[in-house]
Amino acid sequence: MKIIDYKALTVEEKVLEVVRDFIREEKKGNYNARDHAKLAIQDYLVKTDDGSCTLNSGFIDGKSETMHTHHGGVREAMEKYVKPARLEGKDSVTVLDICSGLGYNAASSIEYLNHDTEIELDLVEISKETVTLSLLMNTPLKSYKIIQKAVEDRLLNEGIIRFRHCNNQVPERIKINLHMEDARKTIYKLNGNKTYDAIFLDPFSPLKSPELYTYEFIKQLKSLLKSDGVILTYTSAAPVRAAIVKSGLHVGEGPALGRSGGTVASLKEDVIDKPLSMNDERMIALSDVGIPFKDPGFNGSSQYILQQRDRERKLSRGRTRFSSTVKTPIYLNMELPESRLRRRVLNNLKKMGFNDLKSPEAGYVVCPQYRECICHGDCRYFDNSRERIYEMNHRLRLIVTNKITTNYD
Repeated sequence: MKIIDYKALTVEEKVLEVVRDFIREEKKGNYNARDHAKLAIQDYLVKTDDGSCTLNSGFIDGKSETMHTHHGGVREAMEKYVKPARLEGKDSVTVLDICSGLGYNAASSIEYLNHDTEIELDLVEISKETVTLSLLMNTPLKSYKIIQKAVEDRLLNEGIIRFRHCNNQVPERIKINLHMEDARKTIYKLNGNKTYDAIFLDPFSPLKSPELYTYEFIKQLKSLLKSDGVILTYTSAAPVRAAIVKSGLHVGEGPALGRSGGTVASLKEDVIDKPLSMNDERMIALSDVGIPFKDPGFNGSSQYILQQRDRERKLSRGRTRFSSTVKTPIYLNMELPESRLRRRVLNNLKKMGFNDLKSPEAGYVVCPQYRECICHGDCRYFDNSRERIYEMNHRLRLIVTNKITTNYD
């Protein structure tokens, strides 16, 4: 598999320069280079509510984002990844941490689990400078020193750094594997060799790093899951959830931190505690926002993947899917008072051949979301988000291709 050269989004360039200076100085024999870098990095740290620090990303289209929310990387790791991963009570655990960054998710996993649990962590991070940054960070987690030790050992073995500062040892029950490369390469190599109890999918946001949220990428992750394993990600973006559904995984709401909730996916339906909301299911199944990112060659740049999806969305609007403007699908089978919103919604409906919000076609398309059939077709109940999304999308395609009529009178 060949991946074309492209610039992946990492932390801001000024921070990377601090790391590069540290590496250069240490290679020259300056034992104090790491301490100097720790001081230099202070100017760029963003303090968060849990006492940990994060960093800003580089700029794309003039915009930057922090690696973690204001709630904090440690709290986010615990609440959105480690706790909902259902790892407790197992004698041995395997975790794949994609875009491991500073190592907060991995350290939190060690911190959370019993001291007699065997843990194998595969950490994937494309930026060697970001991995090296973990040696310069301090967090409230005692287990972070284990991550720092593993990172130091790897960087020493590769000759990236010269001196040993970490005096602790990685416990025998813990195995940490570092993959410093494009995550697409890593999961391609891991396929067929290992399966995981949990996969933490933690890149920058989908519009910044779409290459790690594509249908093809999620499908590869599916092949790495144990039968009761879970994929967890902080994002609730529709194209990501659409990719999960398209891959054949069950999908649900992940734990919320503040107003923001994440996403959980699994091969098993009963692992999903909370289904997607009715509105989210409709938008994914019926609108152009539910078209996933795609990377069939497993080698696309982020810009190319975004452009291709934008093109597909435009082609689908008013033809095979409702336009996502004004969130038209959420109003199907509902009363909407006369207003500018109603007029815009009806305009989108008519482009798809629907006469009204309460038309037979509207009822037929969203019927899978109701426990009792509303379309007079004696439909069975679809009891999970994946099946409801599948069925609504299927029914919409039948209507727009004129393969079914909805006259049930």
